[in-house]
Amino acid sequence: GDFLPFACGDPKAKPSYLVDKNLESAVKFIVRKFPAVETRNNNQQLAQLQKEKSEILKNLALYYFTFVDVMEFKDHVCELLNTIDACQVFFDITVNFDLTKNYLDLVVTYTNLMMLLSRIEERKAIIGLYNYAHEMTHGASDREYPRLGQMIVDYENPLKKMMEEFVPHGKSLSDALISLQMVYPRRNLSADQWRNAQLLSLISAPSTMLNPAQSDTMPCEYLSLDAMEKWIVFGFILCHAVLSTDAAALSLWKLALQSSTCLCLFRDEVFHIHKACEDLFVNIRGGSMHRERRKFLRSALKELATVLADQPGLLGPKALFVFMALSFARDEIIWLLRHADNIQKKSTDDFIDKHIAELIFYMEELRAHVRKYGPVMQRYYVQYLSGFDAVVLNELNLSVCPEDESIIMSSFVNTMTSLSVKQVEDGDVFDFRGMRLDWFRLQAYTSVSKASLGLVDHKELGKMMNTIIFHTKMVDSLVEMLVETSDLSIFCFYSRAFEKMFQQCLELPSQSRHSICFPLLCTHFIPNTHTHTHYPHSPLIYPLSLFLFLSISLQLLPKHCAKTISQAVNKKSKKATGKKGEPEREKPGVESMRKNRLLVTNLDKLHTALSELCFSINYVPNMVVWEHTFTPREYLTSHLEIRFTKSIVGMTMYNQATQEIAKPSELLTSVRAYMTVLQSIENYVTIDITRVFNNVLLQQTQHLDSHGEPTITSLYTNWYLETLLRQVSNGHIAYFPAMKAFVNLPTENELTFNAEEYSDISEMRSLSELLGPYGMKFLSESLMWHISSQVAELKVRSHLNANTHTHTLEWTPSTVDSVLKRMTIIGVILSFPLEDFKDHIPRETDMKVAMNVYELSSAAGLPCEIDPALVVALSSQKSENISPEEEYKIACLLMVFVAVSMPTLASNVMSQYSPAIEGHCNNIHCLAKAVNQIAAALFTIHKGSIEDRLKEFLLASSSLLKIGQETDKMTTRNRESVYLLLDMIVQESPFLTMDLLESCFPYVLLRNAYHAVYKQSISANA
Repeated sequence: GDFLPFACGDPKAKPSYLVDKNLESAVKFIVRKFPAVETRNNNQQLAQLQKEKSEILKNLALYYFTFVDVMEFKDHVCELLNTIDACQVFFDITVNFDLTKNYLDLVVTYTNLMMLLSRIEERKAIIGLYNYAHEMTHGASDREYPRLGQMIVDYENPLKKMMEEFVPHGKSLSDALISLQMVYPRRNLSADQWRNAQLLSLISAPSTMLNPAQSDTMPCEYLSLDAMEKWIVFGFILCHAVLSTDAAALSLWKLALQSSTCLCLFRDEVFHIHKACEDLFVNIRGGSMHRERRKFLRSALKELATVLADQPGLLGPKALFVFMALSFARDEIIWLLRHADNIQKKSTDDFIDKHIAELIFYMEELRAHVRKYGPVMQRYYVQYLSGFDAVVLNELNLSVCPEDESIIMSSFVNTMTSLSVKQVEDGDVFDFRGMRLDWFRLQAYTSVSKASLGLVDHKELGKMMNTIIFHTKMVDSLVEMLVETSDLSIFCFYSRAFEKMFQQCLELPSQSRHSICFPLLCTHFIPNTHTHTHYPHSPLIYPLSLFLFLSISLQLLPKHCAKTISQAVNKKSKKATGKKGEPEREKPGVESMRKNRLLVTNLDKLHTALSELCFSINYVPNMVVWEHTFTPREYLTSHLEIRFTKSIVGMTMYNQATQEIAKPSELLTSVRAYMTVLQSIENYVTIDITRVFNNVLLQQTQHLDSHGEPTITSLYTNWYLETLLRQVSNGHIAYFPAMKAFVNLPTENELTFNAEEYSDISEMRSLSELLGPYGMKFLSESLMWHISSQVAELKVRSHLNANTHTHTLEWTPSTVDSVLKRMTIIGVILSFPLEDFKDHIPRETDMKVAMNVYELSSAAGLPCEIDPALVVALSSQKSENISPEEEYKIACLLMVFVAVSMPTLASNVMSQYSPAIEGHCNNIHCLAKAVNQIAAALFTIHKGSIEDRLKEFLLASSSLLKIGQETDKMTTRNRESVYLLLDMIVQESPFLTMDLLESCFPYVLLRNAYHAVYKQSISANA
């Protein structure tokens, strides 16, 4: 029946019949008449109920019979309490611990259950609805209904009813409670008293370090303080008469009331002890006392965990200390959790603890030690039981020992004597549950008033057996002991408080190393309890430290030294600086110079915080929560991958609106700095950071990453094609062969970027390092796609302007201009500096073999006679309606078309050759590359002779000689500059030779042309 208070309290989980509008009047009628049943003369209100009776019977049965179970439990408890009174059982927590503890637990469980019952608002509606449906179906009420209805009415005010009910049980209950005077006051001490007694310290008395931790009341030492407070508060409410007659009872009652303002009934349901007098009690020592206790326990548990980590052998003699420490800490954490959630005065610091994570963390450390060194403890206590406990118990002098009791005592001695260390070494499973149950039986036999062997007269037996039972638990019940003393699964029902504490812990640098304790807490949760906690991500420490490191790395970029150089030049030339006393700029590396070891920079603080967080992540390899294995390191790795991916794309600073993007070299510097920071994580967490780099950087070489997001490959490809090359075709940028880069030309509207800073050799090397072979292949294929679309257009124009009967060309000036422009653009794209400048690849006679060799070479960045990517791009555009022979003719005509169009370039004012850049300002020098590469690709596809076709091209180009005979100065304005194109075409080509050129264009003209353009250049500069 766990779910009842919640199923009815949560509107979503309520039975649907309670919120059904059609049944609303029937439910109100039933509740008003409860517990009476009146089915006659009320047909109107109960008509809807008649229709749904079978469904109601089926769906409300679980709820109804849970209430019946509660009633039956109540009957059994009342019967047992009467039996205990009749036998006049003796209760003393220090002697018959198990009997007294179970008795008090029974009373409190019964009280809590009846109080929870009264909190279910819909109890009458559920029970009544079910019974009416039963009456309508079977013609009579359910047989349990009359008693159940009466119980619900009787327990409207449960505490009042139970106070009357417990009058005859007062003697037994008060005896059991007053026996706590030897335990509770001693356990409920202030932190200063604990400190003065050096509680839980193993090193305060070195000489007794190896002595076993002993006590006459072993089980009471780690008994939950919370449980004792519930016994005292609820117990004395039920037998309140004793408070006025017994000073010890009153003192226990006062002490318990001062300690807490509310007690747990069930999960997060609480009972406010003195709601009416809260203002009176809230300022009494409760809050501050608990705060000081938590402060003491943090240091005590830290010391205990550290000593045991160094000397795990001490877990044997000092096991009691470990369970006492866990129990004390658990009680304080639960007290804080319950009161922080239910206190009215939220402002008080007593209910907010920023260091709670540290206390939970040391608890987890102690739990881990017990689990890890269980066999050490088993070995110690097996020897203790057989070598000491069995002997002492055997020698115990009991005045009278009846036969039954004697048999049980003998079995205890025999069980302990038969133990040996070899059993531990062989991994035998121990089970002392039978022995503990026998002792419980013996307590019952010897605690009744007329027992032959009365425990009241032989308290030493009780004390000795309590110690022995603790020793047996150290052998076979370590896990159960951990649950009993340190279970914090209550957090499951305080998910908001849990998340708040977790977040607080991560935000406080001194606590972040303990943050792993919150995921570890989830391992305490019960598997069948469904609650979901969202884990907050680590705070801004990580990005902040990265940002600082990146900014330091970026200070080392070459562009930042310009100011330093200009200052040095100004000093030399002794020019007066504009501003007086201008502060000297800090040089990179200043942050590493320390005059004092105590000086702590921001980077130091963040680095410390990051290493603390890493300690937390590295603390456990994995943990099991609700049958799921959670691996913190894998969690970190996956988040690093996501963050690294986003950061790389973010660092390109690509702005689609302004078309701005980071220079490849700067991005490479940033990525390297980022990687350096990530590599440093390996010093703190055992993760494979190389795997992160491989996963992320390999994805960045593709067009899209695994999440379908754009990568740096797609961003840079897009930028170079859409921004840089578009400005080239607009005539704002030229390719300078001398610099092997694109350069801005002076124009009216200045460009927003400097092309040279994005396309020189160093930037291309950075780009190729970032994009890798796959990324560069993608960029290359995108460039080739642009070329293939230009070639397709050229073919169309050649086809349209060709007379197919005579195979001669007919053209207009606009057509010529268009063809040359497109060929120039092709040349510019082919000039894109993607290749390394190495020797050419050896020639192959077999074209199929050659293409394979070229593809391999091209992938390695080596230049080839025939560009394989271009061949692939052009071969994919064969027209359907044109035969291969026709395609071949069009290709031949295209080359001739370009050749005979070249003389028209001479009239263009921009066609002037500049020796400084080793090219022409309008990029026509790129025609050399275009002619050679397009011819090589086209005639590879159409299986023609590349050399023969290029010879034809040279012959057709000799029409340039005609310009020499022209008299019009405008037409021949840049004649010499255009002549040089022929030389460039031959120099560029692996298929043509100079003597071939000599046969159709005299070299003397080329020599004179070079002389003229250089002379012209010198005079222009002068």
